[in-house]
Amino acid sequence: MSKSKGKLGQRIKVLVVKVLLAWLGVWLAGIVIFAFLPVPFSAVMVERQLGAWMSGRFDYVAHSDWVGMDDISPWMALAVIASEDQKFPEHWGFDVDAIQQVLDNEGGERMRGASTLSQQTAKNLFLWDGRSWVRKGLEAGLTVGIETVWTKRRILTVYLNIAEFGNGVFGVEEASQRYFHKPASRLTISEAALLAAVLPNPIRFRADAPSGYVRMRQQWIMRQMRQLGGEGFLERYKLH
Repeated sequence: MSKSKGKLGQRIKVLVVKVLLAWLGVWLAGIVIFAFLPVPFSAVMVERQLGAWMSGRFDYVAHSDWVGMDDISPWMALAVIASEDQKFPEHWGFDVDAIQQVLDNEGGERMRGASTLSQQTAKNLFLWDGRSWVRKGLEAGLTVGIETVWTKRRILTVYLNIAEFGNGVFGVEEASQRYFHKPASRLTISEAALLAAVLPNPIRFRADAPSGYVRMRQQWIMRQMRQLGGEGFLERYKLH
């Protein structure tokens, strides 16, 4: 009996290792492939869609329209950097100072504030939503992968195409068409700042019915965009 249990345990271990290696292969292939090709959907989009179906909301559709950086307003690229990750052009995927501040204050609720655009891209594209040290560990590894293989411009492009801007609204093109009835290439500075203002919680905060807090955040983002240097900031780092 003990021998049978030992063999079963060994088989389970082998199976677990094979599954983990398979997932690792998928992630590595995704990093390489999406360095060049458009991203058709993200893990978060799949999670949202399956969650809607399981709760009986069959009218929900997680939708995104891929556009290249040349078809995205430079104000939108600058807005997400100003609001989410002002050190984006210079760091290697992690804002060490911000992470240390969160750890010092034991601020679990502030962890997003220490999460760079690179980390958010890795998480949204490949992982499930939620908070756990396991997911953060996988996110860190994937972040190193995309920072190694992708350019900063590519990371920003993918982020803008898979970010969640509302209920079923993914990507800047879909958000621009839904809320402003025009392509993302024509977004103004105020519209781009408004979209960036909802990113911390796109289900709670709405671009089509912005609260007072969202409006204040929009104005703060616009000030930050100007302080960074406007479009000259993007040109200096070849981000647009």
